[in-house]
Amino acid sequence: MKPFKIFLYSLPIIIFSACADYLDVVPDKTQEVDLLFQRKDAAYNALATCYHFLPQQDGVYSTYVFASDELTTPLAKETPGVEMMRGKQNADDPILGYWNDTISTGYTQYSLWKAIRVCNTFIGNIDKVNDMTDDEKQTWKSEVIFLKAYYHFLLFCQYGPIPIVDDNLAVDATTEEVRVKRAPVDEVVDYIVSTIDKAIEHLPVRVTRTNDLGRIDQVIAYAIKSRVLLYAASPLFNGNSEYYENFKDKDGQKLFNTVYDKEKWKKALDASEVAIKIATENGVEMYTYKSVVPAFDSIDYKQDEVRVLYDYRYMFTEKWNTELIWGNSNPIDNGDWWMLQAGALPKSPSSSSNEAAWQWVSPSMQAVEMYYTKNGLPIDEDLTYKYSTRYSLSKVPDADKYHATQSSSVMVPNLHLSREPRFYASIGFDRGIYRTWGEKWNLQMKKGETHGRQANSNDYAVTGYLLKKICHPNSTGENYNKLVVYEWPIIRLAELYLNYAEAYNEYYGPGQKVYDALNVVRSRAGIPNVETVWSDAALVRDVNKHLEQSGLREIIQQEREIELAFEGQRNNDIRRWKKANQYFNQPIRGWSVDGTSTNAFYKVIDVSQRSFITPRDYLMPIKTYEIVKNSNLVQNPGW
Repeated sequence: MKPFKIFLYSLPIIIFSACADYLDVVPDKTQEVDLLFQRKDAAYNALATCYHFLPQQDGVYSTYVFASDELTTPLAKETPGVEMMRGKQNADDPILGYWNDTISTGYTQYSLWKAIRVCNTFIGNIDKVNDMTDDEKQTWKSEVIFLKAYYHFLLFCQYGPIPIVDDNLAVDATTEEVRVKRAPVDEVVDYIVSTIDKAIEHLPVRVTRTNDLGRIDQVIAYAIKSRVLLYAASPLFNGNSEYYENFKDKDGQKLFNTVYDKEKWKKALDASEVAIKIATENGVEMYTYKSVVPAFDSIDYKQDEVRVLYDYRYMFTEKWNTELIWGNSNPIDNGDWWMLQAGALPKSPSSSSNEAAWQWVSPSMQAVEMYYTKNGLPIDEDLTYKYSTRYSLSKVPDADKYHATQSSSVMVPNLHLSREPRFYASIGFDRGIYRTWGEKWNLQMKKGETHGRQANSNDYAVTGYLLKKICHPNSTGENYNKLVVYEWPIIRLAELYLNYAEAYNEYYGPGQKVYDALNVVRSRAGIPNVETVWSDAALVRDVNKHLEQSGLREIIQQEREIELAFEGQRNNDIRRWKKANQYFNQPIRGWSVDGTSTNAFYKVIDVSQRSFITPRDYLMPIKTYEIVKNSNLVQNPGW
């Protein structure tokens, strides 16, 4: 869908230049809008603009990847996501909000109300185009109907109850009509789902033409519907009397239904089952690496543990691969200095230029400890794992020689040994092996060493860990044009299996169908089946935890945390589970990276603070100006 990007920048001027306020939804230059819809080429430009509002998660300053406890940066390099998680969010000038425009250096996110307005303009005018067939018009219209629903969903994720804007207001709308109200959560969800269903009727089942990849089809629509209904069934939005019993609008209408409804999980379950069926019947499958193996790994690749690393690493970075259901086909281009991949890519000691390798996006110790052992169990549950001495040092055994440097002089923490393949595919650590810059490196990350902090530079991994997952192994950082750019995954097949498992357990409780769904994800990850390891009394501390609904819930959630790590979903997941106090109020921990010796480096320290106020931070603030301007709007609790 690259052609969409070519025509973006002239269209906003025509379609929403007259709109200083987010819900002044009819442009004054209606004649110019009519011109947009006389010919197919111009209408195609308008279609591209509707897609252009999709948030970009592959930018350092625009991404929600930082809005959790997974990543941090040096203090001098803080991103908006890190600032928000440190308690700097405010109602006067919200950080990473979708309600108003945010335009700053390296980051432009137009208000999603503008996006919805543009979509409504398109839907209301596409039938006027002279040189299109009725089928073409209906397909394009359906794409935009879906996008409108999706933009409402993104606003719902941030703000909960929101206004529903299904049509643009008339030019002669009264002041009171313009002062829209927030609709209750259940009404918002029903609108989003019904709008997706409306779009599905006339969408193609699967878009496969190279130039159209990323355009909405039924596979995408059913997948997002699964996510919408899963969120709606979750504790934050389903029966949340703890936080929102008294959350009402100016007329006294409750904005949350605080009575728990189990049937919402059945809706999520059914939607996930349909989404999986439609996707797999149309060529979507769990990704495995099938390309040529680099010469440096041609022998090692015969080993299962190395093959799985390739499966998981390239699952995220290979363009339009078999697992990707929908990706943002307008990724930040090569040459743009604010690329997230540049922030994470390590510097090369042998390159004359590291312009596009910043090396200051750093996973937290919390993220490191989240991953399983090689047995597919949490590190504090595996009886064979050295959990109590995980920070103590050991030599690298033969079993880990494909993941860390083996040498008589090398000592590494037990924390980095006997871990699952997704850990080694995602996290770079001192004396670990990292496939990057088209090479295989043995990392040396103590201060002054090859990959460690140099002097007092601010370009360094502040926790002592590097983020592999989002960096394409063939990206080189001499300049931005040498980064391999790929479509950031919006949703992929693994998530649908995790959605199904979560919804099934919540509705029916534990069962083989849950295990089977989890095992699809675990199998690609190279770890044993969930029911096998959790029933082995010689292996697991809390034996048969998977047989109880609450225990299986924890297993499902951790599986999701691991599989979708660093993809920008954790903030939504932790909030919808109402677990933010547990995760988002803990300091970010890491190694003492200014240490120059083994003993000095391997000390666990706090490197960054996190702050989450309940219930305030479960929903984003609406900008104060909007509350003042529209007397019918109410602010979210605590703001």
